[in-house]
Amino acid sequence: MTEWEKMLAGLPQNDRAPELEARRLVAKRLFRAYNKTTEEDIEAREEIKRQLFRRVGKNVFIEPDFICEMGNNITIGDDVFINFGCIVFDMGEVTIGDNVMFGPRVGIYTTNHAFDPEERVANVVVSKPVHIGDRVWIAADVKILQGVSIGEGSIIGAGSVVTHDIPAGVIAAGVPCKVIRKITARDKWMKDD
Repeated sequence: MTEWEKMLAGLPQNDRAPELEARRLVAKRLFRAYNKTTEEDIEAREEIKRQLFRRVGKNVFIEPDFICEMGNNITIGDDVFINFGCIVFDMGEVTIGDNVMFGPRVGIYTTNHAFDPEERVANVVVSKPVHIGDRVWIAADVKILQGVSIGEGSIIGAGSVVTHDIPAGVIAAGVPCKVIRKITARDKWMKDD
């Protein structure tokens, strides 16, 4: 089993294996090229996104400076906005649903280094997926750790560190992130006539 296959299976793998380093290099070249573009470079941005990500939907806008580790472990739905300075360490799969908004400096970290010091020195890591449901808003400076799922329609408050799953339709915040309350009809700013 290759280190890439181990990574995808969530098994311990060597973080510095040459095959993984080669994939990182491709991703770096692509996200650096993307970060040099401007809003006028629509076609160039679309082509880079198609090369960088596993799948990217329609109307996906990513502000510079975007950074990712592998790129091809990221799936992005339609109508997604990713604000300035976001980081996605995608050794584990990252799935971002439709109509998702990221505030500035959001970080997604799918990999954890070994706790045992000898294994850590030997570059042993384990990766777990992160899934973000449709219509989720991730506010500024949120950090999402490996193995987390965030349910449809939820909001993660600014500065939160998400260490466990968050259900659908709630406001959650804090370090560690905890559910504060459900989102209800009282939260509508524009009332139905």
